[in-house]
Amino acid sequence: MPKDAKHDNSAKPQPTPTLKNIVPEDLADKVTDVDDLVIEFCTACEPLEKDDLIYVFVDHKTGARFCECHRASKLIPLATTEVPLDPEQQEEYRANRELVTSHQAFEKMKSDAIERCCFSNLVLEYSTEYNPEFPLKIIGGQHRYEAIKLAIETNEVDEFHGVKVYFGLDKEQRYDVQLISNTVIGVSQDLYDRLQETNNGPELRDWCQEVGLLAEGEDFADKRQRGKMINVRLVRSFILSYYQGKEIDAVNFSTQETTPDLSASGGTDSRWENLRRDGALWKDEKLKEAGRQFARLIEAQRKAFPEKGDSDFAEKATNYAVASGFAFVAGMLHSNDIRLERHYRLPDQRGRDPLNVAALVEKGKHASDGASYRGMGYRTDPQRARPIRRTVLLAD
Repeated sequence: MPKDAKHDNSAKPQPTPTLKNIVPEDLADKVTDVDDLVIEFCTACEPLEKDDLIYVFVDHKTGARFCECHRASKLIPLATTEVPLDPEQQEEYRANRELVTSHQAFEKMKSDAIERCCFSNLVLEYSTEYNPEFPLKIIGGQHRYEAIKLAIETNEVDEFHGVKVYFGLDKEQRYDVQLISNTVIGVSQDLYDRLQETNNGPELRDWCQEVGLLAEGEDFADKRQRGKMINVRLVRSFILSYYQGKEIDAVNFSTQETTPDLSASGGTDSRWENLRRDGALWKDEKLKEAGRQFARLIEAQRKAFPEKGDSDFAEKATNYAVASGFAFVAGMLHSNDIRLERHYRLPDQRGRDPLNVAALVEKGKHASDGASYRGMGYRTDPQRARPIRRTVLLAD
């Protein structure tokens, strides 16, 4: 389909756009001046509104500056979906979720774009401060962007699509925009946790890479799946359980509460925030060793079941119950080197998988478990509304 003539303004002179800043009176002396950035954007991308009037708004909550306009083809060569939340310190880690190109909804989106459907609510940041080759960073609507890009490249379909463009964002404003944009598409709790942790800084990711829970350059999963990268919640729960175990009084063990709690997901966990803010955990060598040994357990359990059909058994070490239980015991034995070393020999089991899953499936059932119960699960006790874990951690 030939490009519509009304969209081709390349031969016309490009006047400086007229800007009108819409700023509440109480923010008049607080907002950032982004006029130069907006003019840069209008010159490079030629939005439909450039010859009329560009309104530049401010988000009262965060102070972020933005405009709303319409364009398509001029945006494509200047845009990228590889967008970090923290370009200064964590540029190699993207904030938004991975593209899901195999979903039928994306196939429908691509066909709609080719049939000249007009999309809206694409959210971008215009910035040349990082990755200047692509000044347009796709924050929200990356699937729509890919569909529009394909329609332009394969069928020369160039429609005007609704675009929201942010200018001059700082890290906190960028985090807010990323979170809101992903919430619109039903952000998973794991992605929310990853965004939150990235905004806090690289320490948790660096810690996981150091102990072997993540490979170098690898990030947390944006959605929990068997055989994939670990998620933020599992690591937070592991660390919190370790310190919870350290608080156990071994002398009065029989009277102690020994059920570790999972970290909250998709929101704020005050226990984790307080521990993180203190910062001592990053230098705790015994905690690091617990992390290394748990990484060994994950690897050993996976190697015991190399076939794809055994993925349920292979991934048992990443079960929340096992992760928190392993860490809790490590914390409880932190001052008992002999018993701790015995605990850490769990990945060295010979002749069977380290967690002995088959035995747990048959012998670890409760009277209330159904026939499909796979062992080592966790459920909520309605009386206390907390996880109850039946984790068996055997040490020779």
